[in-house]
Amino acid sequence: MGYEPNDKQLIRDCEIGEGTKIWNFVNMYCCKLGRDCMVGHFVEIQEGVTIGDRTRVQSHTFICDMVNIGDDVFVGHGVMFINDTMPPQPEKEKWLPTYIGNRVSLGSNSTILPVNIGDDAVVGAGATVTKDVPPGAIVAGCPAKILRYKEGFGPDS
Repeated sequence: MGYEPNDKQLIRDCEIGEGTKIWNFVNMYCCKLGRDCMVGHFVEIQEGVTIGDRTRVQSHTFICDMVNIGDDVFVGHGVMFINDTMPPQPEKEKWLPTYIGNRVSLGSNSTILPVNIGDDAVVGAGATVTKDVPPGAIVAGCPAKILRYKEGFGPDS
């Protein structure tokens, strides 16, 4: 049995994988979600977004166009993605993409500018990510800086 919409959601032209649960007050359009995902209350996912399998998007998160999120990712509450670094920029060709790898954890209230975040990385709560994050890195702060690497990752691995 697949996804079942209700009258407390605005979902239009989306591809939604088997077993995905979408809570109330969600706005999604022209995006793709994988299998067994979860989207919390008051989330907006815009056109062109792709989200992999088993990814959890917590409440009050905004995912803008040109964001690609991998498998098994945790997106904390209130995470904000940005594709326009010089707002307001009406020319879409000047917007920039964001790529989130697999098994990434994005802490609550983090802000993710157009960057690449490698597999197995961790972004601390409240961080502002302005530069690419290497695989397995743990970053925090504003702007986010590498605190350390998970075991088996980093420049010495």
